[in-house]
Amino acid sequence: MNDLKIFSKENIHNQIKNAQYKNGYFVLNFYIDENNKFSKTSTSKIEKFYLYPTGGTLRDSSFNIVFYDSQFDTYRGFKIPGKE
Repeated sequence: MNDLKIFSKENIHNQIKNAQYKNGYFVLNFYIDENNKFSKTSTSKIEKFYLYPTGGTLRDSSFNIVFYDSQFDTYRGFKIPGKE
């Protein structure tokens, strides 16, 4: 079974399906390692991240940009689920 909290583009897509969308962003959760970076395995530390589809950016809890991909950017064609 795929653990949705392990960071990947696929898991961003999967979390979006059920994620809370408010104030223009999705609230997502991913495991982080001891250096506060995305973990490739499950850990005891889970942090909230915020995906802003008007720009395709994923931000950490301090709202620093930690990831960008145009496939999540509404200006590049991304459709917000339930808002098409």
